[in-house]
Amino acid sequence: MKLYDFPFSPNCRKVRAVAYELGIALDHEHVDLLTGGSRSPAFLARNPNGRVPVLEDGDLVLWESTAIIRYLAAGSPLSPVAPRAAAEVDRWIAWQLAHLAPAMSKVAYENIVKRLTRRGEPDPARIAEGTAEFERLTEILDAALAGREFVAGPLTLADFALAAHYSLAAAAGLSIARHHRVESWLARISGRDSMKRALHDAQASL
Repeated sequence: MKLYDFPFSPNCRKVRAVAYELGIALDHEHVDLLTGGSRSPAFLARNPNGRVPVLEDGDLVLWESTAIIRYLAAGSPLSPVAPRAAAEVDRWIAWQLAHLAPAMSKVAYENIVKRLTRRGEPDPARIAEGTAEFERLTEILDAALAGREFVAGPLTLADFALAAHYSLAAAAGLSIARHHRVESWLARISGRDSMKRALHDAQASL
């Protein structure tokens, strides 16, 4: 299997971390988002959305990070099949996609992407808006983690989906210091060899 990705991207981090956690070997093809690599004709032929990651497995070309991690984890403990357990995983993955990622993207674009691509100065109003959303959302996760080691009970795909984004918080200028359960949970996930490798890949890609 081959993964086309840009390791610094949180959506690519989650795929790499899940693959490492499951011991799945992937060939990696670097797509440089900073120089427009995802807009090349060759890449757009694989994903017309022009986004990473993309997984190739034989004649299967799969885009969207959630679809990819579900494909990789099928039949593993990271992807439970019991209806209630599966619904709990789906809940948090959907929450990450619909709420957490958009909030964090507002701040990350201003504080990271603009700097790397020289697109001007950060917009304080946009940063304040995204930061307020991030704080409110992180309070929700912090409350949900009461009495839990991981977000859906046992370790699942949901932990990697969320941790891949929360691992970008400090670089974006966002803090989880006052959300102690989230802070402890992120430390547990970040301490796993799989996530350590994914985070190392992310830093090495810049």
